[in-house]
Amino acid sequence: MSIPAEAFFLTPGFNGTLQHEIQQMVAEGILRGRFRAGEKLPSSRRLARHLGVSRITVTLAYTELVSGDYLTARGRSGYYVSETAPTQPDFKMDDRPRQDNVNWERVVGRRFSRHEAPAKPQNWHEFPFPFIYGQVDVSLFDHQNWRQCALRALGKRDFEVLTDDFYERDDPMLIEYIMRSILPRRGISARPEEIILTMGAQNALWLTAQVLIGSGRKTAVENPCYPGLRAILDQLGTEVTPVDVDAEGLPPDALPAGVEVVFTTASHHCPTNATMPIARRSALLERAGREDFLVIEDDYEFEMSFLKSAVPALKSLDRGGRVIYVGSFSKSLFPGLRLGYLVASEAFVREVRALRAAMLRHPPGHIQRTVAYFLSLGHYDALINRLGQAYKRRRTVMDEAISAHGLAIAGQGAFGGSSFWMRAPESVDTDLLAARLRSRGVLIEPGRVFFAPGTAPRNYYRLAYSSIPQNRIPEGIGIIAETIAESGPSQAA
Repeated sequence: MSIPAEAFFLTPGFNGTLQHEIQQMVAEGILRGRFRAGEKLPSSRRLARHLGVSRITVTLAYTELVSGDYLTARGRSGYYVSETAPTQPDFKMDDRPRQDNVNWERVVGRRFSRHEAPAKPQNWHEFPFPFIYGQVDVSLFDHQNWRQCALRALGKRDFEVLTDDFYERDDPMLIEYIMRSILPRRGISARPEEIILTMGAQNALWLTAQVLIGSGRKTAVENPCYPGLRAILDQLGTEVTPVDVDAEGLPPDALPAGVEVVFTTASHHCPTNATMPIARRSALLERAGREDFLVIEDDYEFEMSFLKSAVPALKSLDRGGRVIYVGSFSKSLFPGLRLGYLVASEAFVREVRALRAAMLRHPPGHIQRTVAYFLSLGHYDALINRLGQAYKRRRTVMDEAISAHGLAIAGQGAFGGSSFWMRAPESVDTDLLAARLRSRGVLIEPGRVFFAPGTAPRNYYRLAYSSIPQNRIPEGIGIIAETIAESGPSQAA
């Protein structure tokens, strides 16, 4: 029996090539039982004419389906559904309506969804003025070389890296590059046993907190700080003391007595962009040694030091093994990569490695090897240079627009970065401001979620320039200034 060409039709908006869409149509027809073993497919010429595509597109789709054992080619006779084609399990789906009769409020022992996080819409690409932090302008990324590195990582030579279970280990090529090229840029020397890969900085902070912090353990965080860190610590039930930062970051003298763990973004404070000077770093380490506490350094965005060279990492000054260093490729490559690393004493890394193994074993091998190639072949350094130049131009344009419209900068960073920390008039609630701006195509980040509960002023917000084209920045800033002026005292906090 022959399958008619009319059984196939193209779907508008399909996310893929015409060849892939034809492959999917045939494969789904076989898997769902509409096309049965031995049935003949339409000729490539006939199907191409029916769908309005080139004949070679259909031929390539059929060829791929033959290699996947969905089809078989019979000389001049044509293509047929393979006798050994994949099939769906032979049972009938239960289509009766389903109900959820579980009382989840009673069953769930711990609540993880109650912590408030910054609202970042998934469709931010659709907004003309997205001043959203942590996202990237894909036009700046080196797609071609990344693709070549990915293909190389998927090749036969590296197939074991793709398929093997590393258990507790990481890709030695990537660890070697981090150890010999990335860390020396921060003044850090480490052995392979002192480095472990994580699923981004968030995962690194979670692993660190799980290993170090128990219920009742006294912990200090910066105020304001990265909201994801506060969510982690809240889940652990630890005693968290927020310490207000100033223009030079975390003041060591303000730490509470008896503190056991201190979290800091010393080189580029989140979200104010303040940089802790060397003298203050030395004072923090001196107090850590005297009072026997640990310091977790989240060194995000150090690569974006395009105004002047970054200050060496806090970890580079550490001679007592008290600093645990968190690094990430999420900001320098792209956030969806979810790849970071921890650097610390071997005894600590051993415990983190065991915890990671119990949770996810290790980050995917092909991702590790792709990044290793991208770094080792020099593409990473070229990308950082390109990003730095682009961000510098955008920063200059934004700085000029902010000044021209009379907006107030609360923190802009001396070395670079990708955002400005802003302060609106005290009468302006930036949560309400963000809602008004969103209706006008502008996305900003209200600052309230960065502060500890009960300490949050309502008039701070963050503007990033990594995700918005340079030519749209002045108009977007103009809309922000206009909306703030329209807000008036009716938005008093």
